[in-house]
Amino acid sequence: MSKVFEKLKLAFADKSLRKRIFFVLFILAITRLLALIPVPGIDTSRLASLFSGSEFLNLLNLFSGGGLSNLSIVMLGVGPYITASIIMQLLTVMVPRLKAMYQEEGAAGRRRFSQYSRMLTVPLAILQGYAFIKLLQGQGALPPLPFNVLALDIVLVIAGSMLLMWLGELISEFGIGNGVSLIIFAGIVAQLPASATQLLVTYDPSMIPIYIVGLAVALLVIFGVVVITEAERPIPITYAKQARGASFGGVSSYLPLRVNQSGVIPIIFALSILLFPQMIFQFLAQSTVPLLANASNFILNLLANQWFYSSIYFVLVVAFTYFYTAVTFDPDTISTNLQKSGAFVSGVRPGTATADYLSRVLVRLTLVGALFLGIIAVLPLILSSLTGIQALAIGGTGLLIVVSVVLDLIKKIDAQVSAREY
Repeated sequence: MSKVFEKLKLAFADKSLRKRIFFVLFILAITRLLALIPVPGIDTSRLASLFSGSEFLNLLNLFSGGGLSNLSIVMLGVGPYITASIIMQLLTVMVPRLKAMYQEEGAAGRRRFSQYSRMLTVPLAILQGYAFIKLLQGQGALPPLPFNVLALDIVLVIAGSMLLMWLGELISEFGIGNGVSLIIFAGIVAQLPASATQLLVTYDPSMIPIYIVGLAVALLVIFGVVVITEAERPIPITYAKQARGASFGGVSSYLPLRVNQSGVIPIIFALSILLFPQMIFQFLAQSTVPLLANASNFILNLLANQWFYSSIYFVLVVAFTYFYTAVTFDPDTISTNLQKSGAFVSGVRPGTATADYLSRVLVRLTLVGALFLGIIAVLPLILSSLTGIQALAIGGTGLLIVVSVVLDLIKKIDAQVSAREY
């Protein structure tokens, strides 16, 4: 802990780094202000009752940075952008041109890839905005609206979502850390005072064992995420012998392979994949077409089963951990770069053999990280199902995201401080 405070002290002592940190805080303050600007015509009492009994809406509220609970202009949050990013990442598997753009064309290729993601965000925001406003109308939280007012509200929430996306990218470019993750993080942290107040108001001495279990789960989640995020497998690397003055010898180093290469991204992706279809089916369940309404209700009832939902969540977290690792870490590229720099893995032939070796090691490491991350992700959901307390599920998911984002932010600050020390 003392090392962390020492790094933070060094970070604030550096003028350039201090500006980046204050820029992040300034942008996050703007996102919190935006979350307080509501769309017109809200029935606040009906809205509060909806949120009190809906885990689905509370999970959506995580991605909106708390804007959904106020029906603010940023009620969609960064959800459409995350969904667009997932679709684009999936397309890299099916479209070789996109994969080459993302992995091989450098910074210019990644900028074009990001631009496609932004363009895809617009139609997704239109779809989600319309579906959600109609859903809230069906639940009575919004009154029936004439077409021009409905169109205005949809434009407002789309503009709010795109504004959050832009602010997130500003954080990534001019601040520190992943902007989208930090916006979600700020929304979760902003709800802590209200959650703590509610816990104090509803305190019941008979619930003390449940509170103890919840605290134990929170500590377990924090410990597990820290251990898995920091764990790595060093691959010994030897550089070809080089002449240095009168000496002639090789240099040994290592290639660190993390147990969890993808950090918090699989959890955010998995929740997005689960929540986006739910929003659509919630909307379709009000259809006047009996077949469509019945099919939507069947799927919603299936997802309402906590054990089925937890199983799907677990599978998606594991799958996205493997998928994102495969997209961001290419053994063939690493092998080629090692060969070009005159380096090789000790005991392994350069080229294809090295790529195969790295793939085997990465698959085994990722299996450990993916399974552990999946278990940590569904553990609060299982406890929520056993105890009947929905706050455990929401709080566990939020805690998982918060811990992962904080770890990632600390590492980025540490990297910036180390670079300036050198």
